Amino acid sequence: MPSLLLIIFVTELVVQLVNTFGATTINDLLWRIYLTLPTPLSLEFAQQRKKQKEYLAVRHDLKATSSQDEFAKWAKLRRQHDKLLEELEKKKASVEAARTKFDRTLTTTRMVSTRGVQWFLPFWYSKEPMFWLPYGWFPYYVEWFASFPRAPMGSVSIVVWQWACTAVIALMIEAATAGLTFVATKQSQKVKQPVPARSEKKDS
Repeated sequence: MPSLLLIIFVTELVVQLVNTFGATTINDLLWRIYLTLPTPLSLEFAQQRKKQKEYLAVRHDLKATSSQDEFAKWAKLRRQHDKLLEELEKKKASVEAARTKFDRTLTTTRMVSTRGVQWFLPFWYSKEPMFWLPYGWFPYYVEWFASFPRAPMGSVSIVVWQWACTAVIALMIEAATAGLTFVATKQSQKVKQPVPARSEKKDS
């Protein structure tokens, strides 16, 4: 069952990546990507950013205007300030509500497509062999463990395949993280390494 093998591997890969980077970080990245798409929400977000710039400009002018010496100008700016602030708060509340809905939908989808798959497939295909071990290559206890819990003897069960995928992917991510950390440390040491001063030759 190549398709089932691949599904299990991809599911475990996604779970390990989420555990490594964190669900919040992934949600933030997907949210930024979503805001770049041509959707009504991205247009509303752009309008919010524009309204925020207008509000900050009016706020700056308001602080620079004296309420005693330039009362008419100050009162006009004050009305603009209050109006923009009210509109900005409404847009921010709308975008924040959309973000909350986005996070909730993303979390539900991720849980169903990962945790749900992790529990459902081993239960449904517990008796199905993922692949067969070479006959006579392994002792009885190895074949028994590979077929745990209910796959045919001499085969690798979906549960064992799931465990193997989890272990291998975790090792790969750990090795990649260690390699990146090592490279980053070397680069940092090169940057911090002082340049030796040139020695000037004295005239003899």
